[in-house]
Amino acid sequence: MSAGRASEGAGCITWWGFSPARDLLSTGPVRLEEDFNVLLVGSGDPRHILKTISGLKNQESLHVWVIEDSMEVVARQLLLLYLALVPKEIMGNNEKTEVFLEVFGNGEIRSQTEETLRRAASQLTLSVTETLETATHTSLNTTLLKFKERDELARIFKLWTQPRPSSSSSECAAPVLMSTAWDYRVRQHLGTRYDSKKSCFDWDLAMKLHEKGCGVINKQQYAQWRERGLAFEMREGVYQRTNPSLLSSRVFSQNGGKVSYRGYWGDIVSSPYLSFGIETADKSLLRTQNGQHIKTAQDISFANVQELFQSLSSRRGCPTTSHSDVKAEEPPPEAYRNSVTINDLMHLNGISVTFLPSDSLYKLPEKQKYSHFFNTIYFSASRVHQLGPTMRQIAAPDAVLVVELAKYILDLSKEQVAGFAEKVASIALEAEFEPWRDEKSDDVHAVFIPQRK
Repeated sequence: MSAGRASEGAGCITWWGFSPARDLLSTGPVRLEEDFNVLLVGSGDPRHILKTISGLKNQESLHVWVIEDSMEVVARQLLLLYLALVPKEIMGNNEKTEVFLEVFGNGEIRSQTEETLRRAASQLTLSVTETLETATHTSLNTTLLKFKERDELARIFKLWTQPRPSSSSSECAAPVLMSTAWDYRVRQHLGTRYDSKKSCFDWDLAMKLHEKGCGVINKQQYAQWRERGLAFEMREGVYQRTNPSLLSSRVFSQNGGKVSYRGYWGDIVSSPYLSFGIETADKSLLRTQNGQHIKTAQDISFANVQELFQSLSSRRGCPTTSHSDVKAEEPPPEAYRNSVTINDLMHLNGISVTFLPSDSLYKLPEKQKYSHFFNTIYFSASRVHQLGPTMRQIAAPDAVLVVELAKYILDLSKEQVAGFAEKVASIALEAEFEPWRDEKSDDVHAVFIPQRK
């Protein structure tokens, strides 16, 4: 066994971001507009969408445009947005928060969560295949995707809805077991250190995440996630069903040819706690006792996501179906839950989320509609190399460019993290964006504004 592949820790597909959720409209200079267009390039999950919605004033509207290079990531973003938009008459806020975080950060989920995921996937299949020009839901708009991309989404959702084969069934191909897929990645990453993996987990937590200010990430919870991919265990239950939204295909070279393997190819080091669990405005959640945090990143994730969901409810438009007649305090019968459609989801006043084709970043400047269109443009750390001079053509005159830095990509050294930040500044400068100077700037995101000529 080799010494391991350190660079493999972050994975090759972004299931969650390497930075906390940000209100992208309060990042950078004060804005005076009331109608905002935000472009997200490679954000990986809907954390910034939810956080930005929560900061909107009543009269403001937000139109989010999303570009991902993988339809598997788009499918998962649609699923998470779907869950976020389920109204409280159908699923109470506590339960919805638990289910959302379970699907978001757990390789294995409970059987009832698996059923919820399957029902959502069935509805999303109908949404992407039956709507050609007008979106079924303004926050789940896939109408601008190419036909082959929508076919790919339908194929992915169908994989999620396939029934679990019985032990006697020979018709279905053997399903991918998350426990096996996860352990394979851990073995590949640690190599000869696998037998002392718990010490490796402790080192990464204490010497990397805690050193970077993530002291709320609990030792036991982090070790459990590193060992088996279980980040959020909020109630008694059996977490043994593979979460299909975290599986994807990866192509390897083998014997001179190409072979595709389905498995878990995402982050196994930094953790899903980063998105919602390491920052909070509620300082009581950050209290310590004898040098130890009382609350954990799991607790903070729950509190933050629950608050974000309450913000969504406050922007809720008029219900479109009779399902809204059910009293919120009465848990709906199972048959009622099973009949929920896309139209029963919350419609948010002044909010839209539109998914663009994966190759559209370079094509947007060619279209008149997007000329000086976006008030905020966000690039993830994995996509910043695609930031070029043509971005100025789609950026509004007072636009803000936000770029995720590599602080929480743990396989990088301090020198590599610093070098990445310098590279980002250089790329932005070549694209004619200059740093926005403000004492509140951090080492998690770099913020730029168009150069003044």
